Amino acid sequence: MTQKPVHRMTMQFDDNQLVPLLFGEFGAHLSRIESLLEVDIANKGNEVLITGDKSAIKATEKALNHLWERINSGLEVGLDEVDAAIRITDKDMDKATRELAKAAFLEPQIKKAPSGGKEITARTPSQAKYLAALEKHELTFGLGPAGTGKTYLAVAQAVNMLRQGTIDKLILCRPAVEAGENLGFLPGDLQEKIDPYLRPIYDALNVMMPPEIVVQKLSNGDIEVAPLAYMRGRTLSNAFIILDEAQNTTIAQMKMALTRIGENSRMAITGDPSQIDLPRRSDSGLINAVQVLKDVKDIAFIEFDEKDVVRHHLVAKIVHAYDKFDKSKSKQD
Repeated sequence: MTQKPVHRMTMQFDDNQLVPLLFGEFGAHLSRIESLLEVDIANKGNEVLITGDKSAIKATEKALNHLWERINSGLEVGLDEVDAAIRITDKDMDKATRELAKAAFLEPQIKKAPSGGKEITARTPSQAKYLAALEKHELTFGLGPAGTGKTYLAVAQAVNMLRQGTIDKLILCRPAVEAGENLGFLPGDLQEKIDPYLRPIYDALNVMMPPEIVVQKLSNGDIEVAPLAYMRGRTLSNAFIILDEAQNTTIAQMKMALTRIGENSRMAITGDPSQIDLPRRSDSGLINAVQVLKDVKDIAFIEFDEKDVVRHHLVAKIVHAYDKFDKSKSKQD
Protein backbone atom coordinates (compact mmCIF):
# COMPACT_ATOMS: atom_id res chain seq x y z
CA MET A 1 0.00 0.00 0.00
CA THR A 2 1.38 3.39 -1.03
CA GLN A 3 1.85 5.79 1.86
CA LYS A 4 0.71 9.38 1.53
CA PRO A 5 3.62 11.84 1.44
CA VAL A 6 4.22 13.68 4.71
CA HIS A 7 4.01 17.47 4.56
CA ARG A 8 5.01 20.16 7.03
CA MET A 9 3.86 23.69 7.68
CA THR A 10 4.86 26.37 10.20
CA MET A 11 2.45 28.93 11.66
CA GLN A 12 3.36 31.90 13.83
CA PHE A 13 1.07 33.96 16.07
CA ASP A 14 1.97 37.52 16.90
CA ASP A 15 0.62 38.07 20.42
CA ASN A 16 2.50 36.13 23.09
CA GLN A 17 -0.13 36.95 25.74
CA LEU A 18 -2.95 35.40 23.72
CA VAL A 19 -1.07 32.33 22.46
CA PRO A 20 -1.73 30.30 25.67
CA LEU A 21 -5.48 30.77 25.07
CA LEU A 22 -5.04 29.32 21.59
CA PHE A 23 -2.98 26.34 22.67
CA GLY A 24 -5.07 25.55 25.75
CA GLU A 25 -3.93 24.43 29.20
CA PHE A 26 -1.08 21.94 28.80
CA GLY A 27 -1.67 22.14 25.03
CA ALA A 28 -5.16 20.61 25.31
CA HIS A 29 -6.51 22.47 22.26
CA LEU A 30 -3.61 21.36 20.08
CA SER A 31 -4.04 17.79 21.29
CA ARG A 32 -7.71 17.84 20.31
CA ILE A 33 -6.83 19.10 16.83
CA GLU A 34 -4.16 16.42 16.50
CA SER A 35 -6.68 13.73 17.44
CA LEU A 36 -9.55 14.87 15.21
CA LEU A 37 -7.57 15.94 12.14
CA GLU A 38 -4.86 13.27 12.40
CA VAL A 39 -1.86 15.60 12.34
CA ASP A 40 1.15 16.11 14.60
CA ILE A 41 1.64 19.56 16.13
CA ALA A 42 4.83 20.70 17.84
CA ASN A 43 4.82 24.11 19.48
CA LYS A 44 7.64 26.32 20.66
CA GLY A 45 6.93 29.80 21.93
CA ASN A 46 4.42 31.41 19.59
CA GLU A 47 5.16 29.02 16.71
CA VAL A 48 3.63 25.67 15.71
CA LEU A 49 4.96 23.05 13.30
CA ILE A 50 2.19 20.94 11.73
CA THR A 51 3.06 17.58 10.16
CA GLY A 52 0.74 15.28 8.25
CA ASP A 53 -1.33 14.81 5.13
CA LYS A 54 -1.60 17.92 2.94
CA SER A 55 -5.39 18.26 3.26
CA ALA A 56 -5.25 17.70 7.03
CA ILE A 57 -2.59 20.39 7.39
CA LYS A 58 -4.76 22.80 5.42
CA ALA A 59 -7.74 22.04 7.69
CA THR A 60 -5.54 22.52 10.77
CA GLU A 61 -4.36 25.89 9.47
CA LYS A 62 -7.95 27.04 8.92
CA ALA A 63 -9.09 25.81 12.33
CA LEU A 64 -6.23 27.56 14.14
CA ASN A 65 -6.90 30.78 12.21
CA HIS A 66 -10.61 30.66 13.12
CA LEU A 67 -9.73 30.17 16.79
CA TRP A 68 -7.12 32.93 16.69
CA GLU A 69 -9.62 35.34 15.14
CA ARG A 70 -12.15 34.44 17.84
CA ILE A 71 -9.62 35.00 20.64
CA ASN A 72 -8.62 38.36 19.16
CA SER A 73 -12.31 39.34 19.24
CA GLY A 74 -12.33 38.78 23.00
CA LEU A 75 -14.43 35.60 22.85
CA GLU A 76 -13.74 32.53 24.96
CA VAL A 77 -12.18 29.41 23.50
CA GLY A 78 -12.44 25.94 25.03
CA LEU A 79 -12.57 22.42 23.66
CA ASP A 80 -16.14 22.96 22.43
CA GLU A 81 -14.97 25.91 20.36
CA VAL A 82 -12.02 23.87 19.04
CA ASP A 83 -14.48 21.23 17.86
CA ALA A 84 -16.63 23.93 16.25
CA ALA A 85 -13.62 25.43 14.42
CA ILE A 86 -12.77 21.99 13.05
CA ARG A 87 -16.36 21.48 11.82
CA ILE A 88 -16.09 24.65 9.73
CA THR A 89 -13.15 23.11 7.84
CA ASP A 90 -15.32 20.23 6.51
CA LYS A 91 -14.40 20.03 2.82
CA ASP A 92 -17.87 18.69 1.94
CA MET A 93 -19.55 21.84 3.24
CA ASP A 94 -20.77 24.24 0.54
CA LYS A 95 -19.43 27.79 0.49
CA ALA A 96 -22.64 29.50 1.68
CA THR A 97 -23.01 27.13 4.64
CA ARG A 98 -19.34 27.55 5.57
CA GLU A 99 -19.64 31.34 5.53
CA LEU A 100 -22.76 31.15 7.70
CA ALA A 101 -21.02 28.85 10.17
CA LYS A 102 -17.89 31.00 10.30
CA ALA A 103 -19.85 34.22 10.85
CA ALA A 104 -21.83 32.60 13.66
CA PHE A 105 -18.64 31.23 15.23
CA LEU A 106 -17.03 34.66 15.33
CA GLU A 107 -20.00 36.67 16.57
CA PRO A 108 -22.13 35.77 19.64
CA GLN A 109 -25.79 35.39 18.69
CA ILE A 110 -26.70 36.00 22.34
CA LYS A 111 -24.60 38.33 24.46
CA LYS A 112 -23.65 37.62 28.07
CA ALA A 113 -25.98 39.35 30.55
CA PRO A 114 -24.51 41.85 33.07
CA SER A 115 -25.84 39.64 35.90
CA GLY A 116 -23.92 36.63 34.58
CA GLY A 117 -24.64 33.64 32.40
CA LYS A 118 -23.05 32.70 29.12
CA GLU A 119 -22.59 34.17 25.68
CA ILE A 120 -23.99 31.91 22.99
CA THR A 121 -22.40 31.28 19.61
CA ALA A 122 -23.52 28.65 17.12
CA ARG A 123 -21.15 25.71 16.89
CA THR A 124 -22.55 24.21 13.68
CA PRO A 125 -24.25 25.61 10.56
CA SER A 126 -27.56 24.04 11.63
CA GLN A 127 -27.30 25.75 15.01
CA ALA A 128 -26.74 29.08 13.23
CA LYS A 129 -29.89 28.52 11.13
CA TYR A 130 -31.81 27.46 14.23
CA LEU A 131 -30.87 30.55 16.24
CA ALA A 132 -31.83 32.77 13.29
CA ALA A 133 -35.17 30.95 12.99
CA LEU A 134 -35.91 31.28 16.72
CA GLU A 135 -35.37 35.03 16.46
CA LYS A 136 -37.41 35.50 13.27
CA HIS A 137 -40.30 33.03 13.43
CA GLU A 138 -43.21 32.74 15.84
CA LEU A 139 -43.11 28.93 15.60
CA THR A 140 -39.90 26.93 15.11
CA PHE A 141 -39.40 23.16 15.08
CA GLY A 142 -35.97 21.81 16.05
CA LEU A 143 -35.70 18.18 14.94
CA GLY A 144 -32.80 15.82 15.50
CA PRO A 145 -30.78 13.63 17.84
CA ALA A 146 -29.73 14.28 21.41
CA GLY A 147 -26.76 16.56 21.96
CA THR A 148 -27.40 18.92 19.05
CA GLY A 149 -28.41 21.89 21.23
CA LYS A 150 -32.11 22.01 20.28
CA THR A 151 -33.43 22.65 23.79
CA TYR A 152 -30.35 24.46 25.06
CA LEU A 153 -30.47 27.09 22.29
CA ALA A 154 -34.23 27.53 22.56
CA VAL A 155 -33.85 28.20 26.30
CA ALA A 156 -31.00 30.64 25.55
CA GLN A 157 -33.11 32.58 23.05
CA ALA A 158 -36.10 32.63 25.40
CA VAL A 159 -34.02 33.81 28.38
CA ASN A 160 -32.49 36.52 26.19
CA MET A 161 -35.94 37.78 25.14
CA LEU A 162 -37.08 37.69 28.78
CA ARG A 163 -34.04 39.78 29.82
CA GLN A 164 -34.73 42.29 27.04
CA GLY A 165 -38.40 42.61 28.00
CA THR A 166 -39.60 41.36 24.61
CA ILE A 167 -41.68 38.76 26.45
CA ASP A 168 -43.06 38.67 30.00
CA LYS A 169 -43.01 34.95 30.64
CA LEU A 170 -41.00 31.85 29.77
CA ILE A 171 -42.89 28.55 29.81
CA LEU A 172 -41.02 25.26 29.46
CA CYS A 173 -42.87 21.98 29.28
CA ARG A 174 -42.46 18.31 28.47
CA PRO A 175 -44.90 15.45 28.07
CA ALA A 176 -44.65 13.14 31.09
CA VAL A 177 -44.01 10.00 29.06
CA GLU A 178 -41.57 7.55 30.61
CA ALA A 179 -38.84 5.79 28.64
CA GLY A 180 -39.64 2.26 29.79
CA GLU A 181 -40.50 3.39 33.34
CA ASN A 182 -43.68 4.07 35.26
CA LEU A 183 -44.21 7.36 37.07
CA GLY A 184 -46.81 5.80 39.33
CA PHE A 185 -44.22 3.63 41.03
CA LEU A 186 -41.90 6.54 41.87
CA PRO A 187 -42.03 7.86 45.46
CA GLY A 188 -43.35 11.29 46.33
CA ASP A 189 -46.17 13.61 45.25
CA LEU A 190 -46.92 14.63 41.66
CA GLN A 191 -44.28 17.40 41.57
CA GLU A 192 -41.60 15.08 42.91
CA LYS A 193 -42.55 12.45 40.32
CA ILE A 194 -42.44 14.98 37.47
CA ASP A 195 -39.26 16.92 38.42
CA PRO A 196 -36.77 14.30 37.12
CA TYR A 197 -38.33 14.58 33.65
CA LEU A 198 -37.93 18.36 33.68
CA ARG A 199 -34.37 18.35 35.07
CA PRO A 200 -32.66 18.96 31.66
CA ILE A 201 -34.68 22.17 31.34
CA TYR A 202 -33.59 23.36 34.80
CA ASP A 203 -30.00 22.54 33.86
CA ALA A 204 -30.21 24.70 30.73
CA LEU A 205 -31.72 27.59 32.71
CA ASN A 206 -28.89 27.48 35.25
CA VAL A 207 -26.32 27.87 32.47
CA MET A 208 -28.08 30.92 31.03
CA MET A 209 -28.45 32.88 34.27
CA PRO A 210 -27.23 32.74 37.88
CA PRO A 211 -29.07 30.08 39.93
CA GLU A 212 -30.40 32.66 42.39
CA ILE A 213 -32.02 34.58 39.51
CA VAL A 214 -33.56 31.34 38.21
CA VAL A 215 -35.03 30.63 41.67
CA GLN A 216 -36.40 34.19 41.87
CA LYS A 217 -38.04 34.04 38.44
CA LEU A 218 -39.49 30.59 39.11
CA SER A 219 -41.00 31.81 42.38
CA ASN A 220 -42.55 34.98 40.90
CA GLY A 221 -43.90 33.15 37.86
CA ASP A 222 -41.72 34.79 35.20
CA ILE A 223 -40.44 31.30 34.41
CA GLU A 224 -42.76 28.32 34.57
CA VAL A 225 -41.60 24.72 34.22
CA ALA A 226 -44.43 22.21 34.03
CA PRO A 227 -45.74 19.03 32.42
CA LEU A 228 -47.50 19.60 29.11
CA ALA A 229 -50.89 18.69 30.61
CA TYR A 230 -50.78 21.94 32.63
CA MET A 231 -51.06 23.93 29.39
CA ARG A 232 -54.60 22.77 28.62
CA GLY A 233 -57.23 25.51 28.58
CA ARG A 234 -54.73 28.40 28.62
CA THR A 235 -54.02 31.10 26.03
CA LEU A 236 -50.44 32.27 26.44
CA SER A 237 -49.73 35.88 25.45
CA ASN A 238 -46.40 37.74 25.66
CA ALA A 239 -44.68 34.42 26.32
CA PHE A 240 -42.00 32.15 24.90
CA ILE A 241 -43.19 28.54 25.09
CA ILE A 242 -40.77 25.63 24.68
CA LEU A 243 -42.20 22.15 24.20
CA ASP A 244 -39.34 19.71 24.73
CA GLU A 245 -39.26 15.95 23.91
CA ALA A 246 -42.17 16.63 21.57
CA GLN A 247 -41.79 13.24 19.86
CA ASN A 248 -43.60 11.83 22.91
CA THR A 249 -46.70 14.00 22.55
CA THR A 250 -49.84 12.42 21.13
CA ILE A 251 -51.48 14.05 18.12
CA ALA A 252 -54.15 15.55 20.39
CA GLN A 253 -51.53 16.90 22.82
CA MET A 254 -49.54 18.50 20.02
CA LYS A 255 -52.63 20.19 18.59
CA MET A 256 -53.52 21.44 22.08
CA ALA A 257 -50.00 22.83 22.59
CA LEU A 258 -49.84 24.56 19.23
CA THR A 259 -53.16 26.32 19.82
CA ARG A 260 -51.92 27.84 23.11
CA ILE A 261 -50.03 30.58 21.23
CA GLY A 262 -51.44 34.02 21.98
CA GLU A 263 -50.57 37.61 21.07
CA ASN A 264 -46.85 38.45 20.95
CA SER A 265 -45.87 34.87 21.78
CA ARG A 266 -43.36 32.45 20.32
CA MET A 267 -43.04 28.71 20.49
CA ALA A 268 -40.18 26.30 19.97
CA ILE A 269 -40.98 22.62 19.48
CA THR A 270 -37.99 20.33 20.01
CA GLY A 271 -37.73 16.58 19.64
CA ASP A 272 -36.00 13.56 18.17
CA PRO A 273 -38.27 11.60 15.80
CA SER A 274 -36.04 8.52 16.24
CA GLN A 275 -36.60 8.36 20.03
CA ILE A 276 -40.37 7.85 20.38
CA ASP A 277 -41.53 6.18 23.61
CA LEU A 278 -45.20 5.99 22.59
CA PRO A 279 -46.76 2.60 21.72
CA ARG A 280 -46.64 3.31 17.97
CA ARG A 281 -44.57 5.72 15.90
CA SER A 282 -47.71 6.85 14.11
CA ASP A 283 -49.10 8.13 17.44
CA SER A 284 -46.41 10.84 17.68
CA GLY A 285 -47.77 14.36 17.56
CA LEU A 286 -44.37 15.59 16.36
CA ILE A 287 -44.32 13.30 13.31
CA ASN A 288 -47.90 14.27 12.53
CA ALA A 289 -47.31 18.02 12.99
CA VAL A 290 -44.34 18.02 10.59
CA GLN A 291 -46.53 16.36 7.95
CA VAL A 292 -49.52 18.64 8.53
CA LEU A 293 -47.65 21.95 8.83
CA LYS A 294 -44.76 21.48 6.37
CA ASP A 295 -46.30 23.85 3.79
CA VAL A 296 -47.55 26.51 6.24
CA LYS A 297 -45.72 29.81 5.75
CA ASP A 298 -43.97 31.48 8.69
CA ILE A 299 -43.20 28.17 10.41
CA ALA A 300 -39.52 27.14 10.47
CA PHE A 301 -38.32 23.53 10.44
CA ILE A 302 -34.63 23.08 11.30
CA GLU A 303 -33.20 19.56 11.07
CA PHE A 304 -30.07 18.39 12.88
CA ASP A 305 -28.01 15.24 12.37
CA GLU A 306 -24.98 13.55 13.95
CA LYS A 307 -22.66 16.24 12.54
CA ASP A 308 -24.42 18.73 14.81
CA VAL A 309 -23.84 16.80 18.04
CA VAL A 310 -21.93 19.17 20.33
CA ARG A 311 -21.61 16.99 23.40
CA HIS A 312 -18.65 14.65 23.96
CA HIS A 313 -17.22 13.70 20.55
CA LEU A 314 -18.06 10.06 21.27
CA VAL A 315 -21.79 10.93 21.32
CA ALA A 316 -21.68 11.83 17.61
CA LYS A 317 -20.08 8.47 16.85
CA ILE A 318 -22.73 6.67 18.91
CA VAL A 319 -25.57 8.50 17.13
CA HIS A 320 -24.02 7.70 13.75
CA ALA A 321 -23.59 4.01 14.67
CA TYR A 322 -27.23 3.67 15.73
CA ASP A 323 -28.46 5.43 12.57
CA LYS A 324 -26.36 3.10 10.45
CA PHE A 325 -27.64 0.04 12.34
CA ASP A 326 -31.30 1.15 12.05
CA LYS A 327 -30.97 1.75 8.29
CA SER A 328 -29.32 -1.64 7.82
CA LYS A 329 -32.04 -3.35 9.86
CA SER A 330 -34.86 -1.66 7.94
CA LYS A 331 -33.38 -2.89 4.65
CA GLN A 332 -33.28 -6.45 6.00
CA ASP A 333 -36.90 -6.22 7.16
